[in-house]
Amino acid sequence: MGVSTLQPALRDIGVFSRITMPRHAMRRYQLEAAQPLAQHLLARSGEQFAMVFSRQAGKDEVLAQIVAWVLLRNAERGGTIVVAAPTLRPQAMISRDRLRDRLLANPITAPLVRVSDRTIHVGNAKAVFVSAARTANARGLTADLGLIANEAQDIRPAVWDAVFDPMAASTNATTIFLGTVWTRDTLLARQMRYLRKRQHQDGLQRVFLVPWQRVARDLPAYGARVQSRIDQLGEQHPFVRTEYFLEELDGQQSLFPPQRIAMMGGNHRRRHAAESGKRYALLLDVAGEEEHGGSLEGFSTSRRDSTALTVVEVDTSGPNGRTVYRVVDRRAWTGLRHTDVHAHIIELARNIWRANWIVVDATGIGAGLASFLEASLRRSAIRVVPFVFTAASKSRLGWDFVSLIETGRFKEYADDGDTLTREFYDQLAATEYDVRRGPGNVVQWGVPTHRGHDDLVISAALVAALDDLDPRPRIAVGSG
Repeated sequence: MGVSTLQPALRDIGVFSRITMPRHAMRRYQLEAAQPLAQHLLARSGEQFAMVFSRQAGKDEVLAQIVAWVLLRNAERGGTIVVAAPTLRPQAMISRDRLRDRLLANPITAPLVRVSDRTIHVGNAKAVFVSAARTANARGLTADLGLIANEAQDIRPAVWDAVFDPMAASTNATTIFLGTVWTRDTLLARQMRYLRKRQHQDGLQRVFLVPWQRVARDLPAYGARVQSRIDQLGEQHPFVRTEYFLEELDGQQSLFPPQRIAMMGGNHRRRHAAESGKRYALLLDVAGEEEHGGSLEGFSTSRRDSTALTVVEVDTSGPNGRTVYRVVDRRAWTGLRHTDVHAHIIELARNIWRANWIVVDATGIGAGLASFLEASLRRSAIRVVPFVFTAASKSRLGWDFVSLIETGRFKEYADDGDTLTREFYDQLAATEYDVRRGPGNVVQWGVPTHRGHDDLVISAALVAALDDLDPRPRIAVGSG
C-alpha cells in the first residue's frame, strides 16, 4: 500500500498511532506532548522543546512514534531526522530498533522501510541514530526534519553545542530534548531553564512534563506501583524526586540535611550487650592498621579513618511486616591491627551480642579481615556478609540507606552525649553527594577530606546491604 491510503492518519499523529500501531497506541497523557511536538517538527518551526516523562511512562515510545509519523509525512519529499543519544550502543541502537520494529510490524508502513546500520529509511526520508559521546564523530550531518537529543541529561553540553546544534542551524529544524532532569548542570536542565524563560515571555508551551500523578490518571495500576515505590523509598529520596516527581536536584549537596537526620531519631537507649530474644547484626567498616598497632580504646577524630562498628537490632515485626533496624551501639578503633580487630569482633559477635550477621567491608585491605571472619565463623550460626565497595555498589548503598531512613526503618539510639555519638552526627552533617553524569545516575557520596572522616557513617550505611538479605527467622517445616 502507498502513502495515499493513510490520509486520515497523516493529518493527526493520534490517528496514526491507533491505525498503524494498535498494540502500542499512545495514551492521552502521551498524546498531550506528542501532538504539538509532531506538528512543530512537521512545520520546521525552528523552536526548541523539552519532554520529560515519569520513569517507565513511555517516553521512548512517544519518541519512536513521533519520528515514524514525521518520516512518513516526508516519505516522498525526503529529509533527515538526527537522533542523538549518549552512546551508540546500547542507547541509540535501542531507539533505532524500537522505530524499526514499529514500522515493520504494520503492513501499511513496512513496504516503505529500509534499514541500514544506523539509519532507517521511510521512502526518501530517513532517521539517523548517532552517539553524542565525546569521542564520537557525528559532524557533517544535516538535520532538516528534526534534531533530537535523547537522554539529554547524559550528553555533555559542550559536545552538543559544538557538534549537534549546528546541524539544525541552516534548516530551521525543530529540536527536542528528552530525558531525566537530575542535576542542574546537565544539558537537559540547562535547556529547560532557557525554554521556561521563553515560555514565560511568549506563552508558547516549550516544556512538557508528565509526572507520575498524570500517568496514574490514565493508568491506575501504574499509580499504585509508583505509590508503593514511594512508600518504600520515601518522597525525599533523590531517585523518587527526579524520576517520578521530575524535580531537579541541586548537584552537590548534603546527603543528610537536618530533616533527614531528625528522621533517624529513636527513643530507645544505647546498650552494650544483647537483650534476650532479640537479634543483632554487626556492621564493620575497615580502615588501615598501624605497624605498632592501636588499642581498643584508641579512637581518634584527628587522624585518618578508623575501623568503625555499628551494632543494630534487627526487628522483623515492623509496620506492614517490614524490618526495622535500631542502632544500639557503635565503636571505633584507630590504627588497630586487623588480627586484634578480628579477635575482638569474634568476641563481640559470639559472646557480647550473640549476633546473627556480620556485614563487613571486604574492599582492598578489608578483604583479608573479611576472609578471616568467614573462616572463623563458618561452622557457627553467624553469617558473614562481605561487601565490596565500587562506584556502583557505593552509589546503591547510599540510595538504599536514605530509603531506610526516609521510611522510618532506621533508628538511632537516643543521643547519650558520648564523644563517638557526637562524632557520628558531625560526620552525617558533613556528608555530601554529587550525581555523576552518565548511565546509571551513579552518586558519589562521603565527607570531603578537608571536613574530616566518614567511617562511622559508612559503617551505619552497611545496614542497607543487610536489608538486601531476608532477615526473617527461618522456620523449619517437617515432612509430616
